[in-house]
Amino acid sequence: MMVSKKVLTAAEIQAWLVYRLAEALHVEPEEIDVEQPLDSYGIDSTQAMLIVSNLEKMLGFKVSPTLLWHYPTVATLSQRLGEESEESKLAAIQDAPTVLDLSAEAVLDPDIRPASTFFQFTDQPENVFLTGGTGFLGAFLIHELLQQTHADIYCLVRAANSQEGQQKLKRNLQSYGLWNQEYSSRIIPILGDLSKPLLGISHQGFEMLAMNIDSIYHSAAVLNYVYPYAAMKAPNVLGTQEVLRLACLWKVKPVHYVSSVAVFESPFYAGKVVKEDDDFEHWQGIFLGYSQTKWVAEKLVKIASDRGLPVTIHRPPLIAGDSKTGVCNTDDFINLVIKGCIQMGYFPNVDYMLDASPVDYVSKAIVYLSKKKESLGKAFHLQHPEPVPLTNLLAWMNSLGFAIEVIPYQEWQIKLNEISSAENPLYTLRPFLLERWSEEQITIPDLYLQSRRPIISCEATLKALAGSGIVCPPMNNELFMKYSAYLLQNGFLNIP
Repeated sequence: MMVSKKVLTAAEIQAWLVYRLAEALHVEPEEIDVEQPLDSYGIDSTQAMLIVSNLEKMLGFKVSPTLLWHYPTVATLSQRLGEESEESKLAAIQDAPTVLDLSAEAVLDPDIRPASTFFQFTDQPENVFLTGGTGFLGAFLIHELLQQTHADIYCLVRAANSQEGQQKLKRNLQSYGLWNQEYSSRIIPILGDLSKPLLGISHQGFEMLAMNIDSIYHSAAVLNYVYPYAAMKAPNVLGTQEVLRLACLWKVKPVHYVSSVAVFESPFYAGKVVKEDDDFEHWQGIFLGYSQTKWVAEKLVKIASDRGLPVTIHRPPLIAGDSKTGVCNTDDFINLVIKGCIQMGYFPNVDYMLDASPVDYVSKAIVYLSKKKESLGKAFHLQHPEPVPLTNLLAWMNSLGFAIEVIPYQEWQIKLNEISSAENPLYTLRPFLLERWSEEQITIPDLYLQSRRPIISCEATLKALAGSGIVCPPMNNELFMKYSAYLLQNGFLNIP
């Protein structure tokens, strides 16, 4: 329940926001530039939710997470929150619906088309350009490219200089147990920014890269469950356009694009079998900004393909940890929800399937398939071929001594509202989990009900992988044990 509104000045709010942002990023407050866009700091959904939750407690009224986009700097956000206005007026500004025609967004620059009709495929490129190398899947793609090819990997990275860029890539690989000093000379940072024209690279540098690169792996995207489409359009959509521009400039280079099964989130596909070569024309009803950007970005890739650019499209689901080591991304939404439900002691009685694919399966499959000429022009579904009910995981957690009671969804929502400590990840996720979205006024947990999900077929993908030795491991107790052991060993979960 909200407390009475506290009247604070913009300066007081700004000082508070600077402190909180610095705390979230583990930097000194003096390092925060109040005129710099918040998204340039790379805050994720969880950090944004924590800021929003604490803002609500301090100010005494509901703050929409989308304000972080509409007023994108600490200075402008502080000024807006400091204004003396009625709560209803503020809510109207926060929640004003945006009419968005995704089909009208899917327009590729007409200048982006292959410079030549000549293209010679090779399964052993000498120089590879990769985006997303500081992410979870990106780290495993680097690892697989180092293993499956002899190529040098040129990685787009935001950094002040090459040394800092190299260190960011190294630390990310180390965090997942993938760093090998032997391969360090083959990992080359390219300073840039996915959200900027020419990927933030100088015109001369962009052309030199285009002349030297043999193939491109585009896996970078901003994943934020709070921000609307407009907030992520620059990196996710326009960034993809710049990658396609790079691929077409000078010599033709194949693009291996990491999309998402989220392109089928329109209610039109609910309950329907979706195959790899099916069209994804229906976008109405896709309401998460991230999913909207993935739909538009893949459309741009398809347009480039129709213009003659060789591409492969890879659609993973939610990505789970390494099936061999158990290494997980602890900031992953599913891990945060599971940890929160363990602390809470309750899980909602909802019809969910556990269809996440281990990251090593996804990365191995992408690199293997990209090296086959017959893959060009095709899409692949990296969905787990044998999903299991989420209750299987809950039963496993109970067997380890974690007491989790399954209760009706409405009761779970009440329990969720009763969480008062930010130590529980669900505390920061409450606005996201309880917010009602779209004309249907459904919550995010509603979106993942089986009745609302398409049935993602991966039959053609499994056929293409046949004989490669790349097999998606079953979602069983052995796999759960590896994930649980990792999360317990690194302190993410505590032994009961």
